[in-house]
Formats: sequence, structure tokens, C-alpha cells
Amino acid sequence: MLDHVEVSRLLDILGNRNRRRIIELLRQKPCFVTEISDRLILSPKAVIEHLNMMERESLIGFFLDERRRKYYYLQTEFDLVVSVRNPKGEQRTASLPSADLRLIEALSMLRRMARAREAILDTLENLERDIEATMNDIVRMNSGDKGQGIDLDIIITLSHQDLTLDELVEIMEVDKSAVLASLATLLMRGIVTQDGERYRIEGIYGTPQA
Repeated sequence: MLDHVEVSRLLDILGNRNRRRIIELLRQKPCFVTEISDRLILSPKAVIEHLNMMERESLIGFFLDERRRKYYYLQTEFDLVVSVRNPKGEQRTASLPSADLRLIEALSMLRRMARAREAILDTLENLERDIEATMNDIVRMNSGDKGQGIDLDIIITLSHQDLTLDELVEIMEVDKSAVLASLATLLMRGIVTQDGERYRIEGIYGTPQA
């Protein structure tokens, strides 16, 4: 039976999420520091600090392999028991098995990942709106230029990636001579530049190339 001080120290250890993760990992098999660090995505320094604390409380131990490498293992098995007493003095005690602890941890991780996904989707949605608004601005700016419809199509197509003449013709499904004529105009205007066989948006119109 643990005394009050020992229980307090044990609760201090279990109150840290990363120490609980290390304990669950060591329940599966002995591990060395680098392995724990890689599996749990923690810095080796943090892992060593957690291990030292649990070793002092005799929760874990270690042994050396033939290469003098420390393998840590769970030295003391334990269950977390919660006792609830109502005002009438009736007491209810519940034990939370290791499998349930892992389930709670997994559900917590799932909730964090779901929230992160929602944040990413919101960012992508905003980015899509910005892209659509910018493309509409480009269309409006060129709407008064007669005969420059193909120029605008080439600009928008090249804004996604650098392409060769044949790739432009294939994507745009336009006569090759018309694409060549438009590219010549865009080259003279400094909007498009040619690098070998590939064309790209240049200058203030595109992303500067390294």
C-alpha cells in the first residue's frame, strides 16, 4: 500500500502526458533513449529527463546490451484506480486498465488531428478564394485588350507551372502557330521568359527564379 507521499509523487509522474507515453511504450518492450525519442517525436534531452525522474521513483530500470547501450524497461506495473465518495459516504472505486488509458490517449490524439485538419481546410478554402479573386482581377484588367484572349490563357496556364511549347498547345488545345505568336508578344512585353525549351512567368508578374 502506497503512503500519501508516494501517491503524490506517482501522480506527479503520471500527470505529464509525455511520461505516460513513455510508460506505454515501455509496456510493449524495452527501449533505448534514441528509440524512444524517434517513436514519440521527443528530444533526447527531454526523454532522458523523464527517464531519470521515473528511475528515481523505481518505476523503470535499465540494462546494458553487448554494445553498452542502455535499454530501459518498466520495472513496476501499476493500475490507476479512481475512488469517488458521495455526501452520504458511499464509495465507488473504478480501475482504469492500461488498454483504456491507451484508448483515451488515442482519442485525444484523434481530436487534435481533426482540429488541425479543420484549420488546414479553412486555410485552403481562403487560399482558393484568393486565387479565384486574383484570376478575376487579371481577366478584368485584360478585358479591354482585343485579340489578347489567348495571351491571358497562356499567362494563367504558366502561372501554375513552367511549360514547353508542346505542353502549352496540348493543355490549351489551341493551334501551335497561335500559341507561338502569343508567346512572342508576351516575351516582348517582359511578361514571359524562355529558359531552354520551357516558358515561365517572369519579372514582377511571376515568382523570381533563383
